[in-house]
Amino acid sequence: MKVRRITPFLWFEGRAVDAAKFYCRILKNSKILSTSGMGASFVLDGQVFHALNGPRMSDFNTSVSLYIDCKDQKEVDYYWTRLLKGGKPSRCGWLEDKFGLSWQVVPKALPQVLNGKDRVGSRRALEAMMHMVKLDVAKLKAAYRGE
Repeated sequence: MKVRRITPFLWFEGRAVDAAKFYCRILKNSKILSTSGMGASFVLDGQVFHALNGPRMSDFNTSVSLYIDCKDQKEVDYYWTRLLKGGKPSRCGWLEDKFGLSWQVVPKALPQVLNGKDRVGSRRALEAMMHMVKLDVAKLKAAYRGE
């Protein structure tokens, strides 16, 4: 594994190790690299993260989120269900996990329909997406086709 020069650094209010363990249980190819009273270093599907146990200074917000590129509805359902446990859903495939971190759980089909050759179909798919909480591949494709 090549360590990247830029690594996301997350600040948790005393729950960095819990968060790292939670994420590593959900995402494949993930592991804890180290833990200490100060926090944890971990890998999520090849991306290294550092997490700090710090005092409450500010909360996470949706201006920064983690994007999961899902191959199909089965993967969307898998990640959505697990990351949402103890958290809260938003719209358009976004959710906030129990630690307050925002995630986008997105099927590969979404950019395909939003950027498809049929611009009218793309607008229909966008409109359909705007009314979804968890993204639904079949409904996105149906909207694109005009069904």
